Amino acid sequence: MCTHSNGATLALLQKFGSYLLDLVFPPRCVNCLRSGQWLCDSCAQRVRPAPSRQVCRRCGFQLPADELRLGDPCPRCRDALGCVGVAALHEGPLQPAIHALKYDGRLELAPVLTRYLKALTAAAPWPAILRKVDGFVPVPLHKDRLLERGYNQAALLATGLAVGSCTPVLDRAIERFRATRSQVGLTALERADNVLGKFRADPGLVTGRNLLLVDDVFTTGATMRECAVALRSAGATAVYGLALATPAKR
Repeated sequence: MCTHSNGATLALLQKFGSYLLDLVFPPRCVNCLRSGQWLCDSCAQRVRPAPSRQVCRRCGFQLPADELRLGDPCPRCRDALGCVGVAALHEGPLQPAIHALKYDGRLELAPVLTRYLKALTAAAPWPAILRKVDGFVPVPLHKDRLLERGYNQAALLATGLAVGSCTPVLDRAIERFRATRSQVGLTALERADNVLGKFRADPGLVTGRNLLLVDDVFTTGATMRECAVALRSAGATAVYGLALATPAKR
């Protein structure tokens, strides 16, 4: 029998903590301020799914439709990052919700937002890919940023995604060992240069494994791609990517 005790325990503690907070501070929608939920049903329904893309996000090559090959590196540019899925567009009600989770300490939003990732992974080709995945790897923060914020929003999403599965969250598989400036406002080339060579992975945790990187926002893919390079260099067999949101125009 397979269990996921760490994720289940964390989920239980989160639910209990949220229950106590709700008694003292009733939740209000982060978008419209309506009482009752952190993201009300009306706003949640306005979140638009990201369009499905079967092209390499690096060079634009049309990828094969066969779901068993979607996770392979691009045959043209040999991108280290295989299939990438994005749940929704980073606009409308989703944008303030991600901001509140990421910068305002609204941890209660993590399970709410994880539902969009779970909905995405319920559709092809993700069930086939998830059966091959040996670990969820959150895109890491630098230790100084983590100390300042107190948590990694990508790790919260990865943990929520792992609950109910047998797949562990490998939050020490990769580290951002050099600090980087914020990617916000940078061009695609500046983003790539900003994160180049800033990650390293632990061969003892990744060698021979199929891994799924998890992040909150996928813009150009520079950060996730550098993580994939580090994981593959450390011995990972394949690296896939999953993000909560992407800008409507990139």
